[in-house]
Amino acid sequence: MNERTRTKGESNFDVVWPLGRLVSPPVERAPAVLDLNGKTVCEFWDSVFRGDEMYAVLNEELRKRYPGIKIVDHVTMGATHGTNEREVVASIPDLLRKHGADAVISGVGA
Repeated sequence: MNERTRTKGESNFDVVWPLGRLVSPPVERAPAVLDLNGKTVCEFWDSVFRGDEMYAVLNEELRKRYPGIKIVDHVTMGATHGTNEREVVASIPDLLRKHGADAVISGVGA
């Protein structure tokens, strides 16, 4: 913040909008998948922080709740972080089509 003037012990500051400007048009969201039975869920992970542990727990719970779910794990889908990150991210649409994805879970390190 940039202090402009002081009047009677008060300060005035320039206000800056915290969000950046849009550089591409908004994309309409796909409808929510309400029931994962019979659906294919693809996992992505950046291989940085305990995703392997978290996905193991998550997958176990998903299979309990949705016995008909098909999970394409993060190992199959590939890491989304690394020296070839741009190529990997660019290949995601083709990977999703290849595996017949209905939904995606994307985990990043904290």
